[in-house]
Amino acid sequence: MADSTFDIVSKVDKMEADNAVNQARKELEQRYDFKGVGASAEWSGEKILLKANSEERVKAVLDVVQSKFIKRGITLKMLDAGEPYASGKEFRIEVALKQGIDQKAAKEIGKIIREEAPKTVKSQIQGDELRVSSKSRDDLQETIRILKAADLEVDLQFINFR
Repeated sequence: MADSTFDIVSKVDKMEADNAVNQARKELEQRYDFKGVGASAEWSGEKILLKANSEERVKAVLDVVQSKFIKRGITLKMLDAGEPYASGKEFRIEVALKQGIDQKAAKEIGKIIREEAPKTVKSQIQGDELRVSSKSRDDLQETIRILKAADLEVDLQFINFR
């Protein structure tokens, strides 16, 4: 019998992220405390650009955006918010979405699998994702449980379970 496998990835659903930004933008337009402060949240290429006329206001805009991401089921581990910086008369924050598993995190996940998972489970890094294989599906499910319980700096999804 062939080995059973699954892939570990770390990706953000682009449509859900877009919906979260649109909801945040609508709330910023409607809320009284954001009237007249130039508060906005919009896509700028692959990043989300937050703007306001003061550092405190732009941090409040970031809080609104983060709350919308949480409501859409996207964990804050997937957001990489920069520090506020002045640009002319306004302050800005650039928020990048983390896509893929970097080498450091992939090695950390591989180490957890080697140390804590059943001995039949093997993992291998393939670009920005990991492929995990074993003869036993039960061992793979146990590995998923271990990785979900681990406190990692990236959000993991488990796909292609075969």
